Amino acid sequence: MRCRLRAEIRGAVQGVGFRPFVYRLAEELSLDGWVKNDSRGLTVEAEGARADLERFLARVMEEKPAAAAIESTAIDWPEPVGYRGFEIRASDALGDKSVQILPEIATCASCLEEIRDPGDRRHRYPFTNCTLCGPRFSIVLSLPYDRPRTTMRRFTMCPACAAEYASPRDRRFHAQPNACPACGPRLALWRPDGEEAAAGDEALRGAAQALAQGAIVAVKGLGGFHLLADARDGAAVARLRARKGRREKPFAVMARDLEQALSLCRIDDLEKQALASPEAPILLLERRADAPAHESVAPGNPYLGVMLPYAPLHHLLLGLLAFPVVATSGNLSEEPICIDEDEARERLVGIADLFLVHDRPIARHVDDSVAWHVDGEIRLLRRARGYAPRPVLLAAPLPPILAVGGHLKNTVALGVGRQAFISQHIGDTETPEALAAFEAVIGDFLELYEVEPVAVAHDLHPDYASTRFARSLLEGEAGAPGDAERSRTMSRLLKARLVPVQHHHAHLASCLAEHGREGPALGVIWDGTGYGPDGTIWGGEFLVGGAASFRRVACLRRFLLPGGDAAVREPRRSAVALLWETLGEQALEQDDLPPLQAFTQAERAFLGNMLRRKVHCPATSSAGRLFDGVAALLGLAQRVSFEGQAAMALEHAADPSVEDAYPVELMPAQEEGAPPRFLDWRLLVAALVADLRRGVPAAILAGRFHNTLVEMIALVARLAGEPLVALSGGCFQNRRLVQGAAARLRHDGFEVLLHRQVPPNDGGICLGQLAVAAARIKET
Repeated sequence: MRCRLRAEIRGAVQGVGFRPFVYRLAEELSLDGWVKNDSRGLTVEAEGARADLERFLARVMEEKPAAAAIESTAIDWPEPVGYRGFEIRASDALGDKSVQILPEIATCASCLEEIRDPGDRRHRYPFTNCTLCGPRFSIVLSLPYDRPRTTMRRFTMCPACAAEYASPRDRRFHAQPNACPACGPRLALWRPDGEEAAAGDEALRGAAQALAQGAIVAVKGLGGFHLLADARDGAAVARLRARKGRREKPFAVMARDLEQALSLCRIDDLEKQALASPEAPILLLERRADAPAHESVAPGNPYLGVMLPYAPLHHLLLGLLAFPVVATSGNLSEEPICIDEDEARERLVGIADLFLVHDRPIARHVDDSVAWHVDGEIRLLRRARGYAPRPVLLAAPLPPILAVGGHLKNTVALGVGRQAFISQHIGDTETPEALAAFEAVIGDFLELYEVEPVAVAHDLHPDYASTRFARSLLEGEAGAPGDAERSRTMSRLLKARLVPVQHHHAHLASCLAEHGREGPALGVIWDGTGYGPDGTIWGGEFLVGGAASFRRVACLRRFLLPGGDAAVREPRRSAVALLWETLGEQALEQDDLPPLQAFTQAERAFLGNMLRRKVHCPATSSAGRLFDGVAALLGLAQRVSFEGQAAMALEHAADPSVEDAYPVELMPAQEEGAPPRFLDWRLLVAALVADLRRGVPAAILAGRFHNTLVEMIALVARLAGEPLVALSGGCFQNRRLVQGAAARLRHDGFEVLLHRQVPPNDGGICLGQLAVAAARIKET
C-alpha cells in the first residue's frame, strides 16, 4: 500500500549538502516527492511503500552529511497525494526563523585535492569550496540560506559552475559560495597606498616572498584580516608587537600541516583530531623546547596557540613557505578585526607592509576560536569561527530573549525556542569600534531571525557598555538621524523588559544550561571582577542555586583594592593589599619583598593613606586579584600588559610535583550582610612570605598555592553538601587549578560540571543571562 511521509527536520541542515543527500537517497529507494529548505530547517515529503519510507527515514538519520546536526524531527503520515518523481523545490522564506546558520567549515579533502591538481580547473584557486566546506556565517545576509541572500550574489556563475550548482548528484549542488577562476572572487596584493602590486597567483607568491623577507602582511581570510609574520623571525615579531600595541600577550601560530605543527608542539590524538576538524580552532598545545618559533611569539609561556590552514587561501600561502607564521587578528589591540580591504588599509596603516586582499565581501567579523584539551575533552576558551552561531540546545523552550553579555570578552545570545544562538566573540567593549561591532552583532541576530525579544538580559554592573546599551532602551534612544540600522535594531527591542542579572549568577546558570541541568548546584565562580548586589566587587564566590535563584554560601575573605582598576594593571597593588589585610600598617615596612621594592617610598606612603582612609579602595573578594597578589609576592609580575598575565605566570611557574598545601580557615561572616562563611587566606599569605624568606624556590611556592586553592574548594563543597558542583569564571582557564579541583571533587564524591560548548570566562555569561531571564519570566 502506498504511503506518504512528511518529515520536518530542524538543526544545522542548510549549507551542508542535505538536500542533494536526501534527493540521491530517495532516488535510490525509488521514492516520489520533494525536499526543500525553509526558514526553520528542512522539510521532506516522500511517497512509497511504508517499509521503504521507514528505511529512508532511518538512513536519513544515520547517513546524514558529516557537517549536519539534527536536533529534532517532526514526523507525520498524511494521505498520499500522488507525487511522481522526486525533486528539490525552491526554498521557502516564510514562517518563523529558527534554522541554524552554519559556521565556517575548514577546507575538505576533496577541495584540497582539486587546488593541488594541475589538471583541475580550480588548480591553485584560493576560493574553492563545496557543500562540505567553505564560508557560511561570514557571508549570509538573510534566511533561508540561498545564494541571493549571501554576499556571493554579486558573482554570476559561469556555465561550468552553474551546472555543478544545479546537479543534485554533484557535491556543489546549491553550494552557495560556489565559484572558480572564471567567475569568482579574485586575489590581489596591495601596497599600503592601495596600489596593486600583483594579482591572482602572483599575489600569493608576492605575499610569500615578503613574509620570507621579514615583512608583515595583512591577509583577508574568511571572517576578517589576519596579520602574518615569520614566526621564527624575532625582529619581525618585535615589529609586529610594537606596531600593533601588543607588548607581551601570546600570538597564535598557523602551521602548514600537522607535520609542521608536531615540530612546534607535543600533540596527542584528541588534539590532532581537533586541529584537523571542520571547526579547526586555535588549540593551546605544549610547546617543544626546540620549536621553530621565536620565544617572543609567546614569551615565558610553555604553550603555543596553534592552528592549521582552514581556507584554500591559507593552504596555498603556507604551501609556499618553509616556516610557520604568526597569525594574529588584523586590528589594533582591543579593537574588532577588520573585514573590509579599504577599512583595513585605514586601520592597519603603519602595521602591515602589504595587504593580500580579495573582492568577496565579508558580512560580519568572525575571529578564530580558541580551545584546549583539559579533563579529557576539547573545551572552548573563545567561541567564534567554526562554532558560532551554532546554538546551545536548552533543556526547555524559552520565550524570545536577548542577552547582551558582559564588558570583557563580550558575546551576545538570542533565545529562540530551545535554541540559544550565541554570537561570535566580540571582545572588550571599551572602544568606539568595539561598541559598533557589539551593536552590529545584535542587529544581525535580530534581523536574521526576525525576532522581537520580550526581554533583554544584562549584567548588574551599571557602568558596563552592554548594560548602558540595554538601559538606553528605556529612554527610547533609536539612533541618530540617518542611522537606519540602529533604528531597526532598537525598534525590535522597544517592547522588551529589562532583566538585570548578577555576574556570577550568570556564570553558574551558564554552566548548568550548557549541560541541560536545572540545579541546584554549588557554583564555584572565580574571576577578576563582578558587581555584587552589596556594592562590592565579587570574584571568589561559592553560590548555591540554579537559574531561578541563588544564595551566596561563602566567598574569599574580602580586602581593599588600592586604586581599583589600576590594580588590574599593577599586581603589586594587590600584593600590598593582601599584606595590609594580613599585617596591617607593618605591610609597608616589608622592604625585602618584591612588590614593596617596586614602589618608591612616596608611592608607599600614598598607598598607605589610601588604605588607611579607604579612599578609592573598593572592597573585593576577587580570586583573580588573589592570583595577581601572590604572583607579585613571588616576583613574577609587578605590572602587566594584558588581562590574566600575572595569573598565567603563576600557573606556569608551579612545580607539578608539589603535593602539599598551605593552611586555610573557613571563618564566620566578616560583617553583617556578608555570606555566612569566608575563606581566610591570611594564613596562606603569612606562610608563603615565611617560605619566601627562607629561600624556598618560587616553583614550590606556586605549587603549594594552587594546591591550597583546591583545598579551599573541597572544604566549601563539603560544607555546602550539594552533590553537583559547577566550576566557572576566568580563573578556571588555569589548567592546574581546573584539573586539580575537578579531580579532588570527584575523589570526594561530587559530580563536576566544566564548560565545554561555551568558555568559562565572560564569553559564556550571555548564555547564563538568557537562562536566568527565562526563569524569572516563567515565575511572573
